Amino acid sequence: MPRKKTKKEVIEILDLLTELHPDAHCELVHQNAFELLIATILSAQCTDVRVNIVTEEMFKKYNTPYDFNELSIKEIENMIRTCGLYKSKAQKIKDSSRILIEDFEGQVPQNLDDLIKLPGVGRKTAGVVLSNAFGIPAIAVDTHVFRVSNRIGIIKENTVEKTEFALMKAIPIDRWTHSHHLLIFQGRRVCKARKPECDKCNIRDYCNYYAVENKKKEK
Repeated sequence: MPRKKTKKEVIEILDLLTELHPDAHCELVHQNAFELLIATILSAQCTDVRVNIVTEEMFKKYNTPYDFNELSIKEIENMIRTCGLYKSKAQKIKDSSRILIEDFEGQVPQNLDDLIKLPGVGRKTAGVVLSNAFGIPAIAVDTHVFRVSNRIGIIKENTVEKTEFALMKAIPIDRWTHSHHLLIFQGRRVCKARKPECDKCNIRDYCNYYAVENKKKEK
């Protein structure tokens, strides 16, 4: 029967994923914490590739909260239109920029509690910023991390938040950030939502999903 993995197995899985994805890293292009914050807000229901296309030009002119605070909502909307949900995202960027200026002297805070006070910033976005901009260990759970970690059996949870806390228990803290990237790369490149490419996967012998699918084929 499929089961949750032991800590030893989790380490073995992460080591194998490191071999499979030696280039695993944050694919949102940024030069500072504020740029990463904006890029992560834009990445909701949008690909990193599309976000990078938009921010490449936008950040040449505007890359501080003071810059965005001076822009109108319509001006921000026009720059980010191709990212989807652009009206909502423009408002969040404008409001977050104002709050950063008013409450944090224009600096992105380096703690979870303050970050999630910003509009459009939940635990996932905060985790991305903390881990990649400030080097603070975090496991940001997006759709890929949620799907892959549960499919494999590293954890067995039915919500994003429960998955985050379960992964924090299952994975050593010094591997949290890198594991986040490994699981994202695995989800994007191999363990895809609709049709996982198990033949390309070097951890399939550990994987609960693969074990179940194999049993179906045998019947």
